[in-house]
Amino acid sequence: MQLAYREYGSGQALIILHGLFGQSDNWNTLAKRFGENNFHVFVLDQRNHGLSPHDEVWTYNAMAQDLYNFIEHHKINDPILLGHSMGGKTVMFFELDHPGIAKKIIVADIATRAYPSHHTEVLEALNSVDFEKIKTRKEAEAILNEHIPDFGTKQFFLKNIYWKDSANNIMDWRFNLKVITEEYHHVGEEVPDKKSNAEALFIRGERSDYVQEKDLPEIAKRFPNYELSNIKDSGHWIHAEKPNEFFDEVMRFIKA
Repeated sequence: MQLAYREYGSGQALIILHGLFGQSDNWNTLAKRFGENNFHVFVLDQRNHGLSPHDEVWTYNAMAQDLYNFIEHHKINDPILLGHSMGGKTVMFFELDHPGIAKKIIVADIATRAYPSHHTEVLEALNSVDFEKIKTRKEAEAILNEHIPDFGTKQFFLKNIYWKDSANNIMDWRFNLKVITEEYHHVGEEVPDKKSNAEALFIRGERSDYVQEKDLPEIAKRFPNYELSNIKDSGHWIHAEKPNEFFDEVMRFIKA
């Protein structure tokens, strides 16, 4: 599978992976900033997201293999890998399966443990948007309003709507909603009980509950050479809520 990607700057290779329902252009601002600071940045669309191919197989093992294939195809040496949420788990799966390829890894607001299903309402909301009947973003937004009260979350999803067939006025989601709905249980999967000595930075949002104190021993078990950074007054979407602080922490770790 050839993943779609955006590319910025030159220098040390930095590969960025988005989270669930995300896409590469969610990272445009930060990616450009890294690119202006001597990094050759590749921001990937993971399978079933963004402009990358849709596929019936949607597991972390498959996404980690996609990442491996991307690195091999582009002949990237000693990349730094950065992943948020689902992307962070992809990075961990990759590192544990392919140790020694990445120079350093950065995992944003996700732990190694299994997570219970917590996107049920979101999946119901997205599946309630029937693009055979709905022909405008305004109509899609009205449907989402019935399920999702948060304005920012709604805008995040609305950004994923595109013209599948503009001639016939047909829209669709960029992400593969059918497969994500059917295979959603994979997204909460626990990281394998293996060990890597890679230099690793785990960044968590102070107001997020994705990385808790109880998670740290399991992180240390798999990544003993890790450090933890807390971003104050931030929730799960650290890079969007506190981009300057996030940028500074990544740069500090990379330069250390």
